[in-house]
Amino acid sequence: EHRLSALLVLVERYRRAKKNHGLKKQIADFYLSNTRSINNWDLVDLSAPKIIGNYVYETGDYELLYRLSRSSGLWEQRIAIVATYTLLCNGITEPTISISQSYLTHKHDLIHKATGWMLREMGKRTDESLLTKFLDAHTRNMPRTMLRYAIEKLSPELRQYYLHLPR
Repeated sequence: EHRLSALLVLVERYRRAKKNHGLKKQIADFYLSNTRSINNWDLVDLSAPKIIGNYVYETGDYELLYRLSRSSGLWEQRIAIVATYTLLCNGITEPTISISQSYLTHKHDLIHKATGWMLREMGKRTDESLLTKFLDAHTRNMPRTMLRYAIEKLSPELRQYYLHLPR
């Protein structure tokens, strides 16, 4: 698959750019100008955290993620939430929480899966209480797929608690 190969080369070029912020910006801009071709889950999931996630972490430009999350394009929306993985790995949770809240009423299953995945990672990588606080506030309104992904690593008792809350 040519697109996957090209994205993996781009990921590697971004990684090797080290402190060359100008080159990193060029790569991020190129990536963003070609999102129409980054149009399936594996392409997004293998590239967004390593390019857009790292770029946002390094620049502090969280608005880029929020802008992508408000896009009319499904894949740009998925890029926004999946890119927060890099932030979570560095202890930054606000963009994940904010974008997840905005996706509670999203209609597409691929967004539900990605959002639940990032919520689960937030609970694993930062503080489980942040996840349970989010779940306490939103479980009744969450799409079932998002909830199931989010609770996957919780204790069996907590999983059952959230699964059986009245909807």
